[in-house]
Amino acid sequence: MILNGIGASNGFAIGKVYKYEPVKVQVEKKQVDNIQDEITKLDNAIDISIKELEAIRIKAQEDIDEKSAEIFNAHIQILNDPEFIGNIKKNVKSDSINADYAIKEIADMFINMFEAMDNEYMKERAADIKDVSQRLLYHVLGINNNGATPIKEEVIVIANDLTPSDTAQFDKRYIKGFVTNVGGRTSHAAIMARTLEIPTVVGTKTALLDIKESDIIMVDGFDGKVHINPSNEQIEEAKAKIKMYKKKQAIWAQLKNTSTVTMDNHYVELVGNIGSPEDVEGVNNNGGEGIGLYRTEFLYMGRKNLPTEEEQFEAYKVVLNNMGDKPVVVRTLDIGGDKELPYMEMDKEMNPFLGNRAIRLCLSKKDIFKTQLRALLRASVYGNLRIMFPMIATMDEFHEAKDMLMESKCELIKEGSRVSDHIEIGIMIEIPAAAILADQFAKEVDFFSIGTNDLIQYTFAADRMNEKVSYLYQPFNPSLLRLIKMVINAAHKEGKWVGMCGEMAGEQLAIPILIGLGLDEFSMSATSILQARHIISKLNYNDMVKLASEVLQMTRDKDVYNRICGVLKEDV
Repeated sequence: MILNGIGASNGFAIGKVYKYEPVKVQVEKKQVDNIQDEITKLDNAIDISIKELEAIRIKAQEDIDEKSAEIFNAHIQILNDPEFIGNIKKNVKSDSINADYAIKEIADMFINMFEAMDNEYMKERAADIKDVSQRLLYHVLGINNNGATPIKEEVIVIANDLTPSDTAQFDKRYIKGFVTNVGGRTSHAAIMARTLEIPTVVGTKTALLDIKESDIIMVDGFDGKVHINPSNEQIEEAKAKIKMYKKKQAIWAQLKNTSTVTMDNHYVELVGNIGSPEDVEGVNNNGGEGIGLYRTEFLYMGRKNLPTEEEQFEAYKVVLNNMGDKPVVVRTLDIGGDKELPYMEMDKEMNPFLGNRAIRLCLSKKDIFKTQLRALLRASVYGNLRIMFPMIATMDEFHEAKDMLMESKCELIKEGSRVSDHIEIGIMIEIPAAAILADQFAKEVDFFSIGTNDLIQYTFAADRMNEKVSYLYQPFNPSLLRLIKMVINAAHKEGKWVGMCGEMAGEQLAIPILIGLGLDEFSMSATSILQARHIISKLNYNDMVKLASEVLQMTRDKDVYNRICGVLKEDV
């Protein structure tokens, strides 16, 4: 039997099964007579939790790496956050309710907000709140949950989900692999598994149910498959793949400090997507040539009020400083649709993805937008800043946004603040209207960045969150490729560059066709950069131009897909 999931950490593992099932907490709302007792219980639970997290942080630092240890600093900050803890206490006092229910109430508010998003990075941040609140609940309720019983033999851990705390506390000497029912590649647990080089498959849905303690399983972290009781032939194939993958990793590593060029010396830029200042290290460690998308909404989320100008300035300054003279493309606030802020009043809309979101929301709430623009402009002197407006549909929207930026710049200069004179201003192309009018936009912007996630859903009029129409998510459809080509041609005619920051930019099979279409910059997750550089180094630009011309005349995404598969050979 084979279970299909998501390959979250490359490699193969074969071994016995260890089922990890933490104690489940049942919480009910109760009226309490002694509010102070509940507050005291909560304070004690916070103290114990912080001490535990300090110990886990030290262990993670010793056993994994500094970046993994930083996760637990973030968890400690949540427990010290007056917004998170303050609101729990407020609910206990105002409603005279039990502390455990108040914890669940506030935690669920943040968890639901993050999980409702269509951005995998943001979705997985819900895991941090879950981890912290679960730990807090155990101690408030006096439940002993020491996690896994001591493991003294090599096993593959099967779980519904794994929190960062779970992953850090397992003895890595005995853990050969992880398999979970839920989760994604961007979860902290998955990132830590990749750091430890432990093969991991997440999102299998039924692993806990289908796998027995007596089974022997093989984890294929490349293809996201779990083989239950594999044959000897399958095991030998796995061993051969492991050997080949290690050779490839060694080759990719040699490209860290090199430029990204094709065989016939055509240069493109490979940059990384980030959601917070902490992600910069991963981009630099993987040879990123800059930041192609800084999702600033992360600064606005997981809190109870808007970030101040000073808070935003410090965050942008850190990123720019750490990237040196490398370009940093910052996307202005992209809230609305699937991303809501609990402290911001937003009308309920029939079609939120087509509603008051991104630049539309910013232009309707100019005070919020101006605060961000001022912070960005102040930070601009610390690096190579590029500002990008999301979801532009009309020229009027771009003019209004740019005018606000220029007004903010004049105000800051009058106030005596330094502002860079070399800030490129661009727009995301994610609405077909903007793609069709790209020839006119290209006369006024400094660059385009194509957001394929939304461009695909708007082009095919198919909600990408709706499984019934998921078949219409077709990044290789000639109609989409023609739109992309139209945008690139329009920009190049005006001497402007074009990047791509949607999921398609990091898709291995899309690289040949995007090279052929003339894309100048590919922005992707940090861990995809070196492999993408290797793929590009094996391609001939002129051949890819011919390939692009060929597939643009096709009619079906399947035909394009099959044609590109023939281009990427095994050694790529």
